[in-house]
Amino acid sequence: MTDTVLDMTSKPSAQNRERLDALRLYLITDRTLLPEGQFLAGIEAALKGGVRAIQLREKNLPENELRALAKDVLQLTHTYNALLFINHRAELADDIGADGVHLTESSAAVRKIRKQYPGLMIGKSTHSFEGAKRAQHQGADFVTFSPVYDTPSKQQYGPPQGLEKLQQVYAGLDIPVLALGGIDLSRITPVRQHGAFGVALIRAIWNSPDIEHESLQYINALTGETQ
Repeated sequence: MTDTVLDMTSKPSAQNRERLDALRLYLITDRTLLPEGQFLAGIEAALKGGVRAIQLREKNLPENELRALAKDVLQLTHTYNALLFINHRAELADDIGADGVHLTESSAAVRKIRKQYPGLMIGKSTHSFEGAKRAQHQGADFVTFSPVYDTPSKQQYGPPQGLEKLQQVYAGLDIPVLALGGIDLSRITPVRQHGAFGVALIRAIWNSPDIEHESLQYINALTGETQ
């Protein structure tokens, strides 16, 4: 059940293999969790710890500030050979040369974004089996499924989905499913055993006093490596 999506697809290119493997740990930003002025330093620490996929999710920034921040983050992800996804804003992602966009329930349909921006990777937030199937059908490269466990950031979507629903989504899709919501180190093995290709994290990394070390701990847990 922990086989990668690469085992389910036919002869992926080396580039696609590397891009998909980067999604093992998908780190979502929240600058409010970091001390003022430490946002970029925090991202670099996570990248030093092995994170290779960042979603810039800063919803309340004015356009000019978001664009400037996105360019700064893109420089860091390029330095560490990591992927950058911009939350919701496909036009911004395309304009600055980011790797992809992450669509929410309020975003345009996946098929529309795929047609307008064929060069972008597309992730999609989902909260049901039907939503995940629809995202795949319309051309998403991967989905996040949440909340698997209880978490403050996803309480508006109702009670936790649980591992059995995660497994149902995994069994019905051929693209990576990333578990999101309440994931900590003790829950890596259960979500992987129930089909998660990887995990999407927010507080688990940003609340750590040592972001680089915490990132490495999660990477090791996801890859089966030990220090």
